[in-house]
Amino acid sequence: MSASIGLQKIAFLGNYVPRMCGIATFTHDLHRSISCSLPEADCYVGAVTDKADSYNYPDEVRFQIQEKDLRGYHRSADLLNFRNADVLCVQHEFGIYGGAAGNYLLALLKEVRMPIVTTLHTILENPTKDQGEVMEELTRLSDRLVVMGRKGRDILQDIYNVPSSKIDIIPHGIPNGEYSDTEPFKEQFGVSGRQVMLTFGLIGPGKGIEHAIEALPMIIKRHPEVVYLILGATHPNLLASDGERYRLGLINLAERHGVQEQVIFHNRYVSLEDLKEFIGAADIYLTPYLRKEQITSGTLAYAFGSGKVVVSTPYWHAEELLANGCGALVPFHDPAAIAKAVGDFLDDPTRMEEIRHEAYAIGREMTWPAVARQYLASFTHACADRRTSPRTAFADWTLKNRPNVLPSRKLDHLMRMSDDTGIFQHAIFNVPNFHEGYCVDDNARAYILSTLLAEQEHIPEEQILSKFIAVYLAFLSAALDYSSGRFRNFMSYGREWLEHAGSEDSHGRSLWATGLGAARAPNEGFRRLSAQLFEVALPVIETFTSPRSWAFTMLGIEEYLNTHPNHGQANDIYRKLAHRLSKLWQANADDNWPWFEQSVTYENARLSQVMILYGQRYNDPAALEIGLTSLHWLASIQTAETGCFRPIGSNGFYLRNSNPAVFDQQPVEAQAMIAACKVAYRATQDLIWLTESKRAFEWFLGRNDLGLPLYDFASGACSDGLHRDRINENQGAESTLAFHLSLSEMVDAEFGVIKSNSTGAATSTT
Repeated sequence: MSASIGLQKIAFLGNYVPRMCGIATFTHDLHRSISCSLPEADCYVGAVTDKADSYNYPDEVRFQIQEKDLRGYHRSADLLNFRNADVLCVQHEFGIYGGAAGNYLLALLKEVRMPIVTTLHTILENPTKDQGEVMEELTRLSDRLVVMGRKGRDILQDIYNVPSSKIDIIPHGIPNGEYSDTEPFKEQFGVSGRQVMLTFGLIGPGKGIEHAIEALPMIIKRHPEVVYLILGATHPNLLASDGERYRLGLINLAERHGVQEQVIFHNRYVSLEDLKEFIGAADIYLTPYLRKEQITSGTLAYAFGSGKVVVSTPYWHAEELLANGCGALVPFHDPAAIAKAVGDFLDDPTRMEEIRHEAYAIGREMTWPAVARQYLASFTHACADRRTSPRTAFADWTLKNRPNVLPSRKLDHLMRMSDDTGIFQHAIFNVPNFHEGYCVDDNARAYILSTLLAEQEHIPEEQILSKFIAVYLAFLSAALDYSSGRFRNFMSYGREWLEHAGSEDSHGRSLWATGLGAARAPNEGFRRLSAQLFEVALPVIETFTSPRSWAFTMLGIEEYLNTHPNHGQANDIYRKLAHRLSKLWQANADDNWPWFEQSVTYENARLSQVMILYGQRYNDPAALEIGLTSLHWLASIQTAETGCFRPIGSNGFYLRNSNPAVFDQQPVEAQAMIAACKVAYRATQDLIWLTESKRAFEWFLGRNDLGLPLYDFASGACSDGLHRDRINENQGAESTLAFHLSLSEMVDAEFGVIKSNSTGAATSTT
């Protein structure tokens, strides 16, 4: 087989055992089955890990990626290219890769040079904006896509416009066991002579086990010999956030219904051999899941293929697998229907035996050796179809043009600038200036940064950072006057507000922060409070006249709509603000001055950025064109004769028909330019925006008019600006936050930037 296929090196990417999750088990079983089918090939694994101290991985794991460390994805791409893998087999599930909707994975896929075969474990009919963008790019970058049923293929074709010729339907693999009687296995578990129902897998609320327990009294009334085995550990993510609350609720539910003697919990993650014995003891397998959108279930495949009678709710995988009558489908959330289906089967042992034999026969095409043959055919197809790919050119471009060294993330100064109230506005040199107190502007920026870091990166200061996310959000909450719907801005060191309402711009930045927090904050309480603040403070924006306040608000709405896409008021205000910016453009712009106003002042690129975002969200070509045209012009006037980035100086700005001020140059201008270039690149895939973003970022590092770095590599602080003859040596919150927000943009997967002096991001174990 190996000679005909020509595959010598096969790499697998995904979670891996001993990590406790379904993807880890699947990747392990697929790797093992391919290795057995093609013993001459070098089959190895890249494991995506979710904790700093790693797992005790087996020898086939040659490298690891910390899921929230973008640099690890780039270094892993370099490692895969160095090893010259013939094909890369990727396991994709939302939630196992870092970045927005797991977009860090794209950074790796854009840089590898081998064919990519991606197995899709979840395919969403109604994705969020981020999920949709990731899925579209993932399907584009993959040479072939593997789905486990016809429904997955249909969604790819109908929703994501993937041609059927690119899709392979390969079932979920199952162990290849013998057909057997249940009684010998029942004796091992002390349930000899009983009728055994089984549910297994990682335990969590989406499993619907409570409905099976509620059905049990009705089942026992007809068949008192029934016991219900619930096998599996609580899902690690649920355990970390809620402990054993769900399992304890199930135990209490069984007691309330008087069936505690018939419900047997096995709270452990079992080996494959143990699992075979539990399945062997089962007469009926239950999957009472709560949502139809589950495209695949490994537990269902295992039970069905082992020749078990299945009673299931009609989620997609179950509908397809049980379509020929090999089991029973019952409505969601319906204990009575579960009881009837189970009772009807137990009343008719002959029918059960027929179904068992039929399911087992069908399952022979689902065994791992059979599945391995189909995957090898897909790999061969991918290699045969691969032609010269634009991805290689893109990877080469990023390797030649990205910065040689991207600074390490250092949060020392930000922590020094923060206390239990919030972040101080200003510093004297690198010492917090208590006299100037706090402002909502900087706490909004700090909340945005800390939220992004919690999502993006694994950093040593993680626990400290978690505390300060809450501090910055609490400051925003205290700043909001609910009666007026306005955020206050300035607070003294003695915690006294110095005004009844802050500036329009500070209000807009607060809406930006709370809109982002509502979508991306690291826990539900933070997200709910953010959403509450956002919704209270949003309506007043319609009375504002500052274009920057409109732009900051639009950034917040853009984030908010990613998780609340049908929020009527947010959509309405977004459209109104975009219309206002369009009117400004029409009133002021011409061929010689393609700009929104008669002056270019501060955070200018934000106006271009939000028009690009708006144009993409609402499919408005005119808005998109305004954003791109204005950003092109802004880039041209912010380039010095030497080629370095030269932001419009704050000492006079740039009035039409005059010369632009060169100094004082502010860090927020570089930050705004980098962010705008990021969305421009996403909208156009034009490499010019990578050049512009890199140029603006290098301004912080010393590629500027004075040739002096503003960033302090030792503490993570940033100087407050660039004067005509010197650096402003004060290191306040605004400038330091501007640098770190810029760094977050530069390590975004869309830019393909790698940090060459990092350690431990992608560790080779060979």
